[in-house]
Amino acid sequence: MKTAAQTLAEFAVGLEYDQIPAEVIERAKDCVIDTVAACVFGSKLPWTQTVIGYAQRNSAPGECSVLGTPIKVRAPFACLANGASAHAFELDALCEPSVGIHPSAALAVPGLAVSQGRRKSGKELLAAVVAGYEVLYRIGDAARQSIEKVGFHSPGVVGVYGTAVVVGRLFGLDAGRMANAFGVAGSMSSGLMEFSRTGGMVKRLHLGRAAEGGFMAAILARDGYTGPAGVFEGKFGFLNVYCREADPARLTRDLGSTWHVMKTKIKRYACHATAQVPVTLALDLKSKHGLSGDDVARITIAANEKTVSHHAINEPQDMTMAQYSVPFSTTLALYLDPTDPRVFSEKNINDPKIRALAKSAQVELLETASGAMSSACRVTLQLKNGKEVSAEGHDFKGTPTMPLTRGELLEKFLKLTAHRDRAKAERLFARLAEAENVKNFGELDFAL
Repeated sequence: MKTAAQTLAEFAVGLEYDQIPAEVIERAKDCVIDTVAACVFGSKLPWTQTVIGYAQRNSAPGECSVLGTPIKVRAPFACLANGASAHAFELDALCEPSVGIHPSAALAVPGLAVSQGRRKSGKELLAAVVAGYEVLYRIGDAARQSIEKVGFHSPGVVGVYGTAVVVGRLFGLDAGRMANAFGVAGSMSSGLMEFSRTGGMVKRLHLGRAAEGGFMAAILARDGYTGPAGVFEGKFGFLNVYCREADPARLTRDLGSTWHVMKTKIKRYACHATAQVPVTLALDLKSKHGLSGDDVARITIAANEKTVSHHAINEPQDMTMAQYSVPFSTTLALYLDPTDPRVFSEKNINDPKIRALAKSAQVELLETASGAMSSACRVTLQLKNGKEVSAEGHDFKGTPTMPLTRGELLEKFLKLTAHRDRAKAERLFARLAEAENVKNFGELDFAL
């Protein structure tokens, strides 16, 4: 009987570009485009500069771009640096419903690095990203939202498997070696949740380490290194160590017939996924009633279980905690424009009015929210004039039910990348939007 790793490996290496529906290819391109934008913006941040400096000092000369810079390094260091850049400011894509994965850092980042270094075509890149996404989503789904309840950061734990697929495909691994890549990747999973309690930059590093680890797993497997066949469902495998009440059947369910790439969710604001709907609702109330934060006495946010358990951070101590905090992000939206990522700043974290309102915000369970990660939310504002206004919803522009048009994606892309050379950014966007026609990704210029 085949193990889950063997079944997933056979799918991953056997998927052909021509088997992938056109709409899935388009959504995969959206993910790649959004990843490049997030990396370019993230590369300028001080915590990312530290990681980039490490990569530059320790890498031999290479052909893989540190996106947004003129620096080129070897592929594993590009995976590390760009994975950290992608997740540097909570701008990278997710999926809806969430299964605790970040396809940007786990899939697009290593795909771009290897495609540059090995001069792969756009079709090869996109097929690898789709194969990786379908495997990665199912692994996250099988965990049933339990990884972070245990205390591990889900994207850092599961991301290695998606990267192993993308890198393995681009290096031509067969199914046996791909299954071993999964086995090796299982020992690369890492990332603790303590940053959400006491701060630290390290959350940003988890995605870089996942991409770097997945790259190593694929290359070692290519060279004959082996891992356990039961890496997923074994007694001491992924589902039994990192998860609680996991569902192994979801690992391989509907492979090749249900395309989870279509569940890609592109963030609108530079904050955690759980804050995207509350911030949207706050903006709606702000616009509808002509409000500002100065008019609000108290905020009540009713949302899913994970928001209550992990993101009800009333007094964030640093930028990582602030962007992870639903009370802070919602409060910030009442005072400023959260569609500009630059408003998530140290200055605003320490603004007395913003801190005071965020500190008093109440986060409670929305009884109608179905599941730990339901996006349903209700925001209620008690106003200083004694009135109360409320809004409820479960969507925002960028989710699968309300996807960004290419024009809207271009707007976000330019907001994150055009600070130095708008014309160059527009040219890069155009090439990525027709990635299937790119014959050699080594020719693209990512030094924005």
